[in-house]
Amino acid sequence: MALTEKQKMIAGEIYNARDEELVQDRRKNTLQLAQFNSSTDDNERLELAHKIFGSFGEGSFVNPTFRCDYGYQIFLGDHVEINYGCCFLDIARITIGNNTFFGPNVHLYTVNHPLDPTERRKGVEFGKEIKIGDDCWIGGCVVICPGVTIGNGVTIGAGSVVTKDIPDYSLAIGSPAKVVKTIVPT
Repeated sequence: MALTEKQKMIAGEIYNARDEELVQDRRKNTLQLAQFNSSTDDNERLELAHKIFGSFGEGSFVNPTFRCDYGYQIFLGDHVEINYGCCFLDIARITIGNNTFFGPNVHLYTVNHPLDPTERRKGVEFGKEIKIGDDCWIGGCVVICPGVTIGNGVTIGAGSVVTKDIPDYSLAIGSPAKVVKTIVPT
């Protein structure tokens, strides 16, 4: 039996983003995010976060305004803090470990498009998973590109663009981000 476009998306295969099921999923998420972002009630936002995200760890917190494509592809560990204005394009899985903090306006992009403009016009795209370990600090205005894995205990300096994997206990800065220091945990 052939895979649906949603199944292809989740599997990381090329899929058609204009598929009606995916369009409906994005619309539903847009409505939930509008309610989440406009609410001033922490309990209501927490309840909505459990509906929006694939998993939402204990003690985690997301400041409005937050944006994402689907939500159900984002998995937060415990005590994750996401600051104002973050945008996670989650056509592929995004996994975030425990005790990880995001500065304002951080963008995570799992989506990629064909280089051939003829293919792009067809509405096809594909995604690559992003994994971020435990105890990380992602500075403000950082961009993390498709397919990147960030190890445990990593700090990414503000304004960096992460295009390649970053090993455990590293400080990485720049565009593209480069490891400039190893962090020795105490």
